[in-house]
Amino acid sequence: MNCLSRRLLLLCLVGGILGACSAGDFADLDSFMQEKRSRPGGVIAPLPTLKAYEAFAYSATNLRSPFDRPIEVRKTTQAQAIVAIKPDESRSKEFLEQFTLDSLLMVGTLARDKNNWSLIKDPDGGVHRVHAGNYLGRHHGKIVGMTDTSVAIVEIVSDGTAEGWVERPRTIKLVGQ
Repeated sequence: MNCLSRRLLLLCLVGGILGACSAGDFADLDSFMQEKRSRPGGVIAPLPTLKAYEAFAYSATNLRSPFDRPIEVRKTTQAQAIVAIKPDESRSKEFLEQFTLDSLLMVGTLARDKNNWSLIKDPDGGVHRVHAGNYLGRHHGKIVGMTDTSVAIVEIVSDGTAEGWVERPRTIKLVGQ
């Protein structure tokens, strides 16, 4: 068989197969559709009614927070703290106490043997090594703790009275954190 006769045979075979598929015998499909159309239409249930949103009124805003100490304990603690808290005016000032705490930046940490230091940059560009117990800032700020990303400081500031002082915790975070 030559190439032309093969193609002709293949064309006749494909035409026969396609002709068999389109015989038009959709009797089963037509009966199924007729049955579905003959059924009565259903009733759609109505949408449920929505309740109006009722705003919650929080009435405990004027009460004491459960995380605060009771007022009586707070007053006695403050009275005792006023007497106990005072800056040590007799100690010599450290270099970083001439700058405000907001102008100082933590730029890194150092560790050698078992000693850990934080690196603090002053506004003039100088970098200083500090550790727990050092003072910095203008309000008698003492370093009480250090991590790899922050330095915890407690300042002693006036409470507005002649003899009253209070402690104020502050943190200097690592630049870029």
